[in-house]
Amino acid sequence: MHSDATGRDPTGCPPSARSATDSSAPDRGPTDREAPAGRVIAAVATHTPAVAAAGQSRRGCRLLLLRHGLAEERQPGCSDAERALSERGRQRTRAVLEQLVARGLAADRLLSSPLRRAHQTAEIAVHCGLAPALELAPQLQPGGDLDAGLRVWLAAPEPPRRLLLVGHEPDLSQLAARLIGAPPAALRLRKAGLIQLHLPEPISSGGAELELLLRPALLLS
Repeated sequence: MHSDATGRDPTGCPPSARSATDSSAPDRGPTDREAPAGRVIAAVATHTPAVAAAGQSRRGCRLLLLRHGLAEERQPGCSDAERALSERGRQRTRAVLEQLVARGLAADRLLSSPLRRAHQTAEIAVHCGLAPALELAPQLQPGGDLDAGLRVWLAAPEPPRRLLLVGHEPDLSQLAARLIGAPPAALRLRKAGLIQLHLPEPISSGGAELELLLRPALLLS
C-alpha cells in the first residue's frame, strides 16, 4: 500500500503549519454558490442510517461520491498534486468513514483520483473496510472526464453494484447534479463529505435518484 497512508511524505515536501480550513471550497475554479435546491436536498443527510441501508436490493448501481479530506495548504516547491491530508484531515476522514461503515455502507469497487490527498483518502477508506481495494483513475483528477469514465466503469464485464469514486470539487457534485437532472450548483460536497445515488438500468442523464448528501459534521457531532 502507498506510504501516504502512514503520513510519511515520499516527495520530501515540507509539512504545512496549517491546513486548509474551508471544507466546502472547490478544488479548482470559482466557488460554487449553493442554490436553493441544494439546501432542500441537504435535508436528506439527516436520515443517514436509514438511507445508507435502504434499497440495497433494488436493481441498478449505487454510486458513492466521496470528496477527499482536509489537506495541507500548498507550500513553495510542492505542486497541488503533492498536497497531503493534514493530520486533522486524516483523523476527521477516518472518523467519518468508520461511522459510515458502522452504518452498513460498503462498496465493491473503489476508484480514486491520483492526487495525493485523494489517494490518501481512498487508502483510509480501504483501511476502514469501506471497500476491498483501490484503483487510481486519471478521470477523477480535477477537470477529468467523469462522464466518460463512469460509462467505462459501469460497462465492465462484471460491473460493480456499489461503486465508490474519491475525487474533488466541483467535479463530483456537478456529476451528481447531471445524473439527477439538477442545476450544476444544486449540490455541494464538503471535504470528507459523501453523495450516494441510485443509478437505474439503463442509466440516463437525469434518471438517477439522490439518496444521501452527507455533511461530515452530522456524523461527528
